[in-house]
Amino acid sequence: MPASARPVDKESLEHYLAASSHSPTAMRLVLGNLLRKMRKQAGIEAEAAGRHIGGSEAKISRLERGNVACKEPDVMDLLALYGVRDEQVLACFAQMVDLSRRSGWWQRYDGVLPDWFGKLIGLQEAASVIRTYEVQLVPGLLQTADYARAVTRLGYPLAAQEEIDARVELRMDRCALLTRSEAPHLWAILDEAALSRPVGGEQVMRAQIGHLVDMARLPNVRVQIAPLNEPRCAVAGFPITHLRFDLPDLPDIIYLEQLGNADYLDKPEQVEHYRSVLDTLSMASLSPKESFHLLENALRY
Repeated sequence: MPASARPVDKESLEHYLAASSHSPTAMRLVLGNLLRKMRKQAGIEAEAAGRHIGGSEAKISRLERGNVACKEPDVMDLLALYGVRDEQVLACFAQMVDLSRRSGWWQRYDGVLPDWFGKLIGLQEAASVIRTYEVQLVPGLLQTADYARAVTRLGYPLAAQEEIDARVELRMDRCALLTRSEAPHLWAILDEAALSRPVGGEQVMRAQIGHLVDMARLPNVRVQIAPLNEPRCAVAGFPITHLRFDLPDLPDIIYLEQLGNADYLDKPEQVEHYRSVLDTLSMASLSPKESFHLLENALRY
């Protein structure tokens, strides 16, 4: 039976609840995808579903894409329209709605956290694999506090010290993701130029490289260096992050960040394009073992 035709039952919903319970962002996306699947299986158009809950096709689109949090009455009305009668299934959906409406830990940083970036944190919380490529800097999840502070000062030169401290604290809280139980696998590729750029000064950079060595020893972290003398490493001149999840109703997502905004791509052809770019970068980069030795050697000088 194809994935799109799998029945939604209590067991599968309990799996979603367990896997996404710590990420309201991921729960909204899962819930939206499930509602879309059930609507299509019921043969109901989005416009008709919108009218059923006193809304519009646009409202259904926002709910199904996880762009807004669902309200329980709307979800229950939609499930009734789609023919769902099982009380246990309905109870699971009610739990999913509740979890999707909760605040993530990162929302306490609302004063310094734009909405478009908060979504990334929520997705990283639920990801099983995070693949990332960085050109100018060490990836955020692998930064030390001093390096992060120097980067933040460069990005926000007019910010007050209190704001700088809050941004660095947020970055460090994000980094804790990699050492928690059931941590995601991080596969990070960084350009060799990032190691030669003494952000924060030589001492800060040396400590940062030492931290990269320590992190590369973790079983769930793989670090590769894209060498300057390898032309294939010019295939992407901008950061790329690929998020993968252990949930059948949460597709892979590509995150592309600009100066003041970000794109989240989930269409299969888009994801495949950027995945192939990351594959090319990985093949052209030093192996994890070679990269580890390069980092160790950098500490000797």
